Amino acid sequence: MKTAEVLKEHSFLERLVGNWTVTAPDMTGSEPWTETVRSLHGIWFVAEGTGRMPDGKEATSILTLGYNAAKSKYVGSWIGSMMDYMWVYEGELDASDTTGPDFNGEGLADYREQIIFVDADHRTFISSAKQPDGSWKQFMEAHYARKI
Repeated sequence: MKTAEVLKEHSFLERLVGNWTVTAPDMTGSEPWTETVRSLHGIWFVAEGTGRMPDGKEATSILTLGYNAAKSKYVGSWIGSMMDYMWVYEGELDASDTTGPDFNGEGLADYREQIIFVDADHRTFISSAKQPDGSWKQFMEAHYARKI
């Protein structure tokens, strides 16, 4: 097996490394989450987030992201202590598609998620759900500010 090499595509993910404060428009009145992102030798990136859910319970999430050269796709996964579903991602630089629990509680639905760098110390995460007509409707947005 050939050892993975750091590619130019990994430079996008390298920008995630650091400690972040996470806020969202619907988090009014609650404390921000924190996230720590580390690199596994430039190939994989692991983000661990901690905070409180709207019901006040503490939660932890873990995001893994990397680049699969054979597929020419960004790949990853997300798990959180607030649910028993593992999200699996595969996508391009502009968005990653995934499947997850339907909001109606009836099976699975298609989602599209994006990480947008505003500058070196700020990024936005957007999640959208596929609608019956094939369009995408944004339902979540989080803002990340690097802790300095």
